[in-house]
Amino acid sequence: RPGGAGASLSLISEVALGFIAFSIGSEFRVSELKHTGKQAFVIGVLQALAATFLIDIALVAIALVTNGKLTIAQAITLGAIGTATAPAATLMVVRQYKAKGPLVDLLLPIVALDDAVGLVVFAVSFGIAKALNTGSFDVISIVVDPLIEIVCSLALGALGGWVLTQLEKLFNSNTNRLNMTIAFVFLTSALAMAEFKIGPVTIGFSSLLTCMMLGTLFCNLCPLSGEIMEKADRWTSPLFAAFFVISGAELDLTVLSQPVTLIVGIIYIIARSAGKYCGANLSCRITKEPKSIVDHLGITLLPQAGVALG
Repeated sequence: RPGGAGASLSLISEVALGFIAFSIGSEFRVSELKHTGKQAFVIGVLQALAATFLIDIALVAIALVTNGKLTIAQAITLGAIGTATAPAATLMVVRQYKAKGPLVDLLLPIVALDDAVGLVVFAVSFGIAKALNTGSFDVISIVVDPLIEIVCSLALGALGGWVLTQLEKLFNSNTNRLNMTIAFVFLTSALAMAEFKIGPVTIGFSSLLTCMMLGTLFCNLCPLSGEIMEKADRWTSPLFAAFFVISGAELDLTVLSQPVTLIVGIIYIIARSAGKYCGANLSCRITKEPKSIVDHLGITLLPQAGVALG
């Protein structure tokens, strides 16, 4: 609840998401991206847009039938939220089964890219939704703000990654290096919560993008990053467990008693799943991926949680 236990527990979720993003960012090694970078970009963008497109069509159709119980503005906003794939759930399943191979190598960059695509699509859709409600079209909030957020997030994460790499050189003990890495993820997550205005423009950060960039630069610049990341993964397991418990605790089952909400939820899940699966399937065929990836990548993109709520 605001100002109470809910507010304090949300901090755990933010920090956990920061470590999840940091772990996914570490998968963006330049040596590996030479093989999967182009495919990950094409598939990441197309499957996200396909999900948004199908959700928009399905929910706008419901909005036209329900006589205002679901507005077109709400339908468009929900469509944009459908782009996001949960990095936490995806990463935890990969780790639980110790999965390795071409599918996982392609999956993790796509999940990371989802955040950037989702930010842009959500900002544009939310701007259109506000325009439908107010009758005014705001170019700054639709185009400028999301682009600034992405650029600032990547810049802050890159700066943090470079500074962290330089500081790691000062220590000879891997324990001290691990402590420094953990402290830096905390620091970066805290800095990414900042937001301020310069005239009509809002300067903000995405904690996921920032921590992903932190992990990406750190793992490409620091020769000891592999060993440090392996130790950090053991340390963060209890934090991730707390993250999932808090996510479950936030589910309010009373909303399911409203028929319209239940119908919208079911249609949303079906349309998003179809968009993710078909979008991934089609884009994998375009990039000429092996049949095993064409058949299975779409299913791996179905989880959705923290990023969508954020």
